[in-house]
Amino acid sequence: MDATRIKAVIAGCGGISNAWLTAAKNFDDLEIVGFCDLKLENAETRRESSGVASAAVGTDLAALIDMVRPDAVFDCSVPEAHCAVVTTALAKGCHVLGEKPMADSMASARKMVEAAERAGKIYAVTQTRSYTPGILKFRSAVQGGDAGALTTLNADFYLGAHFGGFRDVMDHVLLLDMAIHAFDAARFISGASAETVYCREWNPSKSWYKHGASACAIFEMGGGVVFNYRGSWCSEGFPTSWNCDWRALCEDGSFKWDGEDNVTGQRVANGEGFTRQLADIPVAAERMPFTGHAGVMREFLDCVKNGGAPRTAAADNIKSLAMVHAAVKSAETGERVNVEL
Repeated sequence: MDATRIKAVIAGCGGISNAWLTAAKNFDDLEIVGFCDLKLENAETRRESSGVASAAVGTDLAALIDMVRPDAVFDCSVPEAHCAVVTTALAKGCHVLGEKPMADSMASARKMVEAAERAGKIYAVTQTRSYTPGILKFRSAVQGGDAGALTTLNADFYLGAHFGGFRDVMDHVLLLDMAIHAFDAARFISGASAETVYCREWNPSKSWYKHGASACAIFEMGGGVVFNYRGSWCSEGFPTSWNCDWRALCEDGSFKWDGEDNVTGQRVANGEGFTRQLADIPVAAERMPFTGHAGVMREFLDCVKNGGAPRTAAADNIKSLAMVHAAVKSAETGERVNVEL
């Protein structure tokens, strides 16, 4: 690997790859050297739109890797293809940064984590919503101790999202395609992993989705923390942030986060009376040089060059995926289930 420049191939040239290319333009130490897609015309179109005329294109990832010898593969394929893309790239000696969710099943996810361990390479997942100043500010406030220990974490997600396309006909669309962002964020904010979940899923009348556009899930986390998720992708009116609207209940106070930049806190100031007097808790700002896809990508590149594990390394992110599949199982069975790796 060039000491100053990392070469990468993009595997999967659909719409999401545009976000990756936009992020990549921030970094002089990254060079896109190839585009791979099952449809050659997609790879050629993405090469043209990217302005990287020198990049190679192909439909066979293994052959393309042999041709251009990249240091890393950026997996922008559909979830069903993640396992094949990731294991191929790892077997060829490449580090991998991949789209969420990391796999379409826990069996595939375990296979991918094991492949990264065998190869001794980094495999990380783009949980982009964990790379924002807002979530860092909220996490620091919750874990700072000014309101005592965290007891309950609530996330509300309400949007009327008219995608069209594959999401409209998915089973468990909210849980499988979107909720992992909130589940991963809950783990990051609380510092705890999920142990059990009870989930109720439904499709409201007039939903434009085939199945599961709304859900509520109650997770029991380590350390006695309870995480409540309420969400809907067919909710018109009063939309929340894409990052959810959050409330953290602590022993002596609470914190709120609007999913963007606004984090506020209050704690008990006087321990007498039917309702206690409250005082505002100062919340310090957090700064990030890069956010979203660029934030994940920058950390990944630094780890490839200097060693270490990204925050969203697959060996850890599989715990968030396990929350998704446990919630789906609970919704299907109507029972509380264990969150298992």
